[in-house]
Amino acid sequence: MVRKQKGDKMKKIIVVTGASSGMGREFMLQILDKEREIDEVWAIARREDRLKDLKAKISNKIVPIKLDLTNEKDLLKYKERLETEKPNIIILANCAGFGVFDHSENVKTDVKLNMIDLNVKAPVALIDYSLPYMKENSKIMNIASCAGFQPIPYINDYAATKSFLLSYSRALNQELKYRGIHVLAVTPYWTKTEFFDRAIDRRKKKEVVIKYVAMYDPARVMKLAIKDLYKKKDVSCYGGMNKFQRVLTKLLPHSLVMKVWSSQQKLDGTPSIRK
Repeated sequence: MVRKQKGDKMKKIIVVTGASSGMGREFMLQILDKEREIDEVWAIARREDRLKDLKAKISNKIVPIKLDLTNEKDLLKYKERLETEKPNIIILANCAGFGVFDHSENVKTDVKLNMIDLNVKAPVALIDYSLPYMKENSKIMNIASCAGFQPIPYINDYAATKSFLLSYSRALNQELKYRGIHVLAVTPYWTKTEFFDRAIDRRKKKEVVIKYVAMYDPARVMKLAIKDLYKKKDVSCYGGMNKFQRVLTKLLPHSLVMKVWSSQQKLDGTPSIRK
């Protein structure tokens, strides 16, 4: 636990990863309007130019921090910065992540491991490094996915990382109750962000996902997520189709759920992608 030294004012901060785009950027836009008494928002991403642009356009409270969260040395830079500045972290929002849509045999091993590093190892490390600087009523938000509720062929590795993050977040929420720290897992359905620019190889003539059913607005997804964060819910699930699918994956055998998904996307289980 961090102790406030006599005569010192502990700086209140919010930490956001994946802040340069997508859900991270949207979270930062909305949380700045809600938490007006904070001193700084540590905006973490790899693209420093975008972070500086956000600071110029949105708020001078934004502190751009260029880090590659798949790099252990960069994770340690975050830890060292905390040790030096000793802030009071009121919110940690783990929004960085990526996925790849393809047959497992078509995805290179280094890409899979990079995905695990960013989607799994980075949030765990950042939370561990941040907890000593969090007090009662502090909050942690992890962006998981509706994919975390079920195994999904051709989105195999991504769905597995999100399943970990969902389970981890819910259990951690129980473990941190004694400190009054709340943890929320956000489980978006298909959402209009730059996520798809990396998830889909548009050089290929055939894509894995050919039917999205629904596509949601990230601003609305994040609006509910922030509301649920302050309501101290453990899971935030935006959208009727999202909630319907969540219920179905609880009731139906996952073998049937995978068959329905594969049939819907016309996938036959082979690396060639399409039937």
